[in-house]
Amino acid sequence: MSPFELSQDAILLFVQQYLFVLTRIAAMFMVMPIIGSNLVTARVKVALAVAVTVIVVPILPAIKPVTEFTLQTILVLFQEMLLGVIVGFIFQVVFQVFVIAGQIIAMQMGLGFASMNDPVNGANTTALSQFYTLLITLMFVSVNGHLVLLTLLVESFTVFVPGEFTITASQLISIAQLGTWLFSASLLMALPVMTSLLFVNMAFGIMSRAAPQLNIFSLGFPFTLVCGLALIWFGLFSFVEKFDDMMTYGFLFVHDFLE
Repeated sequence: MSPFELSQDAILLFVQQYLFVLTRIAAMFMVMPIIGSNLVTARVKVALAVAVTVIVVPILPAIKPVTEFTLQTILVLFQEMLLGVIVGFIFQVVFQVFVIAGQIIAMQMGLGFASMNDPVNGANTTALSQFYTLLITLMFVSVNGHLVLLTLLVESFTVFVPGEFTITASQLISIAQLGTWLFSASLLMALPVMTSLLFVNMAFGIMSRAAPQLNIFSLGFPFTLVCGLALIWFGLFSFVEKFDDMMTYGFLFVHDFLE
């Protein structure tokens, strides 16, 4: 047999050593923030996944040998893909907290019309949400959050050995409950600005009753907008603390899920 001829044993060995690991890592890269955005082409994502797989395979524990390429092997590949997608999706939810908070604040202060195309998600979002997205992206990269997330995924191979684990219903329910945390955390983040602007609108309502000759629309809109921008600027002083809380929750959730 020619040394370049592939036998069934050689293919199964490749599946055992690389394909399972590549599937889990590539699935996370396709979904996770920053790398999984539309700005990064699929070719770059696949190249990064292959490079990381080649690096981490020698340090991983031995994977159970595959005796033959059957339907069960394909199901294991889908299981690996699902696990990688779940890890990346969890941090997409964490990033969307700031996007929704920006949407709520922008609607409250009258900036809901100032929308622009989001190149990351391929949808229209407000300018404030885009500002928050750029800010947390830079902060996430600066603290090596993407490397920590990749480290958690690599360490998951010691717990979730390919072909030897099952994702339980309770784990899927906990992921679904992230939606509750998403809206509550974003609302809590936007609550100070919403409360302050509510008092401003109440004051203008009282003024319109006391002095009906005032044009409340031409006066109230720019004043509300200026107050909103000032509140956003004051909120930046505690933005690092909010970012730290959100990221800590996301990493702990991933860690507990992979445990």
